[in-house]
Amino acid sequence: MTPTAFKRSLTKDQPPGDDSSVLAALWWIKKGDWERAHTIIMNSDGRDAAWVHAHLHRIEGDQPNAQYWYRQAHKPAATGAIDAEWEAIVASLLAR
Repeated sequence: MTPTAFKRSLTKDQPPGDDSSVLAALWWIKKGDWERAHTIIMNSDGRDAAWVHAHLHRIEGDQPNAQYWYRQAHKPAATGAIDAEWEAIVASLLAR
C-alpha cells in the first residue's frame, strides 16, 4: 500500500488490514479517535509502536510522556508540525 492509498482509505469506516496493527492506530489518529489509537498502541510492542505512542502523546500535549516514547522508539523527538510527523511515520512504515 502507498501512503496515498492509505490516506484514501480514511473515507472508509474501518482501517485497511488488521485493526490491531500500528498502522491501524495511525489510521484512527487521523480519524480523530485518539482513545482507540491509544488502546491499540498500548497492546503493541516494538519501536514502531513506541514511535506512534510518542506521536499520540505529542497530540495530547504531554511532552514528557512523548519524550519517553521517542527514547523507546530510538527516534529523535519531533518538533515540526503534527501532521507532517504523521505523514512521515506512515511513509516510513509503508516503505517496509
